[in-house]
Amino acid sequence: MAAQHHYKLTLNWTGNTGAGTLNYGAYERSHTITVKNKSDIPCSSDPAFRGDKTKHNPEELLLASLSSCHMLWFLHLCADGGIVVTDYIDNATGIMIETSSGGGHFTEVTLNPIVTVSETSMTEKANELHKKANELCFIANSVNFPVRQKATCKVTDN
Repeated sequence: MAAQHHYKLTLNWTGNTGAGTLNYGAYERSHTITVKNKSDIPCSSDPAFRGDKTKHNPEELLLASLSSCHMLWFLHLCADGGIVVTDYIDNATGIMIETSSGGGHFTEVTLNPIVTVSETSMTEKANELHKKANELCFIANSVNFPVRQKATCKVTDN
């Protein structure tokens, strides 16, 4: 049987300003995500949906999950493949469209990792491993839209 992994968190709405959801403008979208023994994540909705621009929103967290999962798989594959990564940064982007029903969905995410490796001979193999990382990424395998990569590989300045 395949291994199962279970996750648990608490989401607490903190946006009741006194009137609850009396009307659409009567409440804040603020909430806190809590995971035992970890820092809380203050959240809200996107500012386009009356959210607090200083807090994380669900759309950003989805994008962060995809970027993070890809990076972790990529680093794993590089370590196994003898590729020494010395730096990794991803400027990920996503497109979400609103539907006529008032809902919406993501249509795509593009990961833009800039990876630095220790030797020029490692760049080609490093670039190839992004495809494998995408195939293995738990989060990318859980979404119904394409997750693309536009990777750049650099070599450490000696």
